[in-house]
Amino acid sequence: MSYQCLSIDEAKALIDSRDVTLADVRDPQSFLAGNIDNAINVSDTTVEAFLSATDIDKPLIIYCYHGNSSKGAAEFFHSKGYAEVYSMDGGYEEWRLKY
Repeated sequence: MSYQCLSIDEAKALIDSRDVTLADVRDPQSFLAGNIDNAINVSDTTVEAFLSATDIDKPLIIYCYHGNSSKGAAEFFHSKGYAEVYSMDGGYEEWRLKY
């Protein structure tokens, strides 16, 4: 597998200990209603700007609603050269309930 899945607790530990990029692949309205601090909303229309603006050598954590769509996105970003890619299991919904 070209990316790793991690729990929300593992994601929180990684966010707290390293400089990471957070990609939120939910729709813009959901992103505006709530997101993880410093996350970037990535959609089909903004993905090219995201690719050109982010450091492919930094860890990239991708999340969606429940941790399903982020897996496909993680595969995509790995194929674009991101070396350390994670899909957050449980997604924003689980994160929101705990944090």
